[in-house]
Amino acid sequence: MNKANLFRKNVIELVLLRFGAKNIAAEELLLGTAVQESLNFMHRNQVGGGPAKGYFQMEPSTHDDIWGNYLKYRKNVASIVISFLSNPNADKIRELETNDKYAAAMARVHYMRVSAPLPKAGDIAAQARYWKQHYNTPLGKGVPHEYIEKWNKYVLATKP
Repeated sequence: MNKANLFRKNVIELVLLRFGAKNIAAEELLLGTAVQESLNFMHRNQVGGGPAKGYFQMEPSTHDDIWGNYLKYRKNVASIVISFLSNPNADKIRELETNDKYAAAMARVHYMRVSAPLPKAGDIAAQARYWKQHYNTPLGKGVPHEYIEKWNKYVLATKP
């Protein structure tokens, strides 16, 4: 099993199960996001010294906005996210960088805030566009064709 699919099995699937449902579309979107943002799990810090942290490359300002404007009002979802912290007093920004399950949970919540439904499972092109619009944003440097190329190279690869 390659690195991307190990991450899917050992991190993403476990996180999504705690949210209460098996969701292949969400699994694929989170995996594609991590592969794209981290260059196949090579970078836990933003290349070039930017603020983004972890394999999902979430910026501290985005993290804090999720807590202040979404999770604050959804205690049940917040408790699930908190359950992934290494300890109750953990530095959440540091956890984005070092705790893959917490980072995956935060990335999932980031996508939960979007009113548009997730693209269908298996539609990687639609997932790439969704990632660009709602995660990387139109102002971000990433482009959908890179997401698709990385999916094909790293997720569909059969070599470890």
